[in-house]
Amino acid sequence: MGSPNDRRDFLKHGAVATAGLFAGSAARGKAAETGTTQSQDDTFPRMHPGLGGPIGSPTDRGKLVPGFRVAGQAPVNVTAPDLKTTWGKIVNGAREFHLHAMPVRREVLPGIWMDAYGFNGQFPGPVLEMYQGERIRIIFRNDLPEPTTLHSHGLELPISFDGIPAVTQDLVKPGHTFVYEYDVHQEGSYFLHPHVAMQEAIGMVVPFIIHPKKAFEPTVDRDFVLMTQQFAMLPNAHIPNTMSMDWNFLTINGRCGPYTTPLVCKLGERIRIRFLNFSTLHQHPMHLHGHTFWVTGTEGGRIPESAWIPGNTVIVGVAQSRDVELIANNPGDWVLHCHMFHHMMNHMVSQVGPIIRQKKDDPGFKVPGYPQMMKGMSDMKVLPEGEKLPFDDYSMPMTTEDMRKINGRREVQGMREGWFKGVKGLFTVMRVLPPDLYDKVMNTDEPIPPNSSTPLNPPKGSQKI
Repeated sequence: MGSPNDRRDFLKHGAVATAGLFAGSAARGKAAETGTTQSQDDTFPRMHPGLGGPIGSPTDRGKLVPGFRVAGQAPVNVTAPDLKTTWGKIVNGAREFHLHAMPVRREVLPGIWMDAYGFNGQFPGPVLEMYQGERIRIIFRNDLPEPTTLHSHGLELPISFDGIPAVTQDLVKPGHTFVYEYDVHQEGSYFLHPHVAMQEAIGMVVPFIIHPKKAFEPTVDRDFVLMTQQFAMLPNAHIPNTMSMDWNFLTINGRCGPYTTPLVCKLGERIRIRFLNFSTLHQHPMHLHGHTFWVTGTEGGRIPESAWIPGNTVIVGVAQSRDVELIANNPGDWVLHCHMFHHMMNHMVSQVGPIIRQKKDDPGFKVPGYPQMMKGMSDMKVLPEGEKLPFDDYSMPMTTEDMRKINGRREVQGMREGWFKGVKGLFTVMRVLPPDLYDKVMNTDEPIPPNSSTPLNPPKGSQKI
């Protein structure tokens, strides 16, 4: 062990470094507002990959490195790609939301529609946002052809509003309305759902985000919500089989990759990602490439800083939520996906796969186990309207309209050519863009050339040997 003087010097210098770190937060926030450039005097490399440190210090892997926003402000609104968000409105002293349970249709992949149950015309969602300490009023109308309820998952609330059929309330009949009203003293990432099991399995869930009145420190610049679900929808069907113990469609915010809209942020920002798992059967080890994050929250709320865990993969169990935070300091288009291998594909079902032999004379068959090509994992082919693939071609057929839906979104402009071939199933992308490129992509209609954010050819590409 070091001497008392060594320890005293370490604590002294550590305190000075910490004070400088958080003092710099306000300056960086002002710089972001005015568009000026702030010199990088942190020990953590905000604009390129690096550990920071030493271990246990505020800058260790970016642990307490703040974003560009000034501390003490209200939290930023969440961003939920492909979903609507709402703060409702204040009515008679309560924040009031209107939720209508109803049949909905969702295009989970271009041209592939799912008929399910949801709220306000979509599933999941809409995302409800509120502040800790507010009184919440949810005017819930049942427009389904069957009775239902609304359970506030993880909330500490009066028993009469817990939404459990028979135990705490009567079922809400079709065409009827029930008002849920209570105070929210917690904060964190929660969700609402019926307490009727098969309705949960057919899509019915609402992300429910309770913000502290003053943003937690270190401040974040962006706050993303990602809700995962899984469904069993057999070939030629458009309705999930809620009785199935298997699955073949896995969604993030109601869409499968590559139809999931990327998370887009600026290089150097501090990012929070809220993972909420409403799958029927499986945990999801959610893995982010190119960055190290800290696990900062669960469905019980914020974790004390001393218990934060660094990593790049976090297991989100069924009915759980996990918040992670990171400094987006590695530029490029980074995939974010579940690491369960069968969750990284689209509509793979045993009836039409998984192992498909397209050529009888393929020399690859000399190797046992070949081929490992799953339905929907082969190359996509764009076909003219009305044309079909040959009977022995198992590529995923895509129309020009399908491709427009995938590549026409502003959030994917400038990505590498053919990026969508590597994004399937429970997959999305986090784009970390230099500020000038971010502004062009997100704030203008300028055409962005492909390969602007990730090079088309790496310095040392693969070579045949």
